[in-house]
Amino acid sequence: MSLIPKQEYRFLGPSGLRVSSLSLGSWINYGDGGVEDKKTLEIFDKAFKSGINFFDTAEVYRAGEAETSMGKIIKDLGWKRTEYVISTKLFWGPTKTVNALGLSRKHVLEGIDESLKRLQLDYVDVVFAHRPDRYTPIEEVVRAFTQVINDGKAFYWGTSMWTSYEIERANHAATKYGLIPPIAEQPVYNLLERDFFEKELGPVLKDYNYGTTIWSPLAQGILTGKYLKEVPKDSRFSPDKIKNDPMLKRLATKELESDSGLANAKKVAKFVELSEELGVKPANLALAWLLKQPHTSTVILGATRVEQLEENLQTYEILDKVTDEVLEKIEKIFDNKPARPENFGRL
Repeated sequence: MSLIPKQEYRFLGPSGLRVSSLSLGSWINYGDGGVEDKKTLEIFDKAFKSGINFFDTAEVYRAGEAETSMGKIIKDLGWKRTEYVISTKLFWGPTKTVNALGLSRKHVLEGIDESLKRLQLDYVDVVFAHRPDRYTPIEEVVRAFTQVINDGKAFYWGTSMWTSYEIERANHAATKYGLIPPIAEQPVYNLLERDFFEKELGPVLKDYNYGTTIWSPLAQGILTGKYLKEVPKDSRFSPDKIKNDPMLKRLATKELESDSGLANAKKVAKFVELSEELGVKPANLALAWLLKQPHTSTVILGATRVEQLEENLQTYEILDKVTDEVLEKIEKIFDNKPARPENFGRL
């Protein structure tokens, strides 16, 4: 069995930029306190040689150390700049100074310079507004990212966890003032968290052909089935970590559905059974489901081992098995497809 029978590249939204449909991120894995540089180099080398061309990071990841690690690794591997696509995100600066937060013109322009310095690059391909800023006027935000692009420090900009209304406001400001609009959103999306992507973002994904760089595709590992029997004390779903992390709280419950106490455990167990019937791994089935969904540009993977990355990349080999019939079975298992508003399509 070959690792990847055929790599797949998709346009990122309305742009001419093409990204691999499976990509590699650096949220909690790389930098100071994460995977050591030697393993990071091996993971990035395998990803690139396997056809992955899109790599994502952010100024806030490990207080800037993820960008530093990624920049060093890319330089050591000697990749040609025209052959890879890299994105970073601005909002939470790596320091806690008063202006290292948000999307003010000051932070966006200074933040991109600091990110480029850590990455050892002259430009990134895409820079994302990591969250919406309710305190900074939308015109200022759009003007700041337009300047980043006009200064040659990025080719495109996008949003992350912005609502349709917020994205619409950015497009309106761009049209009104002759500025550059965003082209893509970086949303959470997986079989357990569908409302934001399918219901909230639905209008702009369709109306603007908005691109997506999806994070948390495996619901922090829940969809692999590894937490069904028990939650290890040192895992991300240990009680102490859940208590201090709102995102993990959304995926956990006090009502025990299994020994682990994780939400949707019964559904995940049935999903694992289906994957076994198909002769595939749950992680690959969950990733394949995402690749089959409309408006998916790229799905960001996380990996701490080369073997983990290789296993996830085997998703390409099972796409033919994920037929309409299989997709329907998955829908019945989770039974969580967002409903359209009652007045949808009515005058």
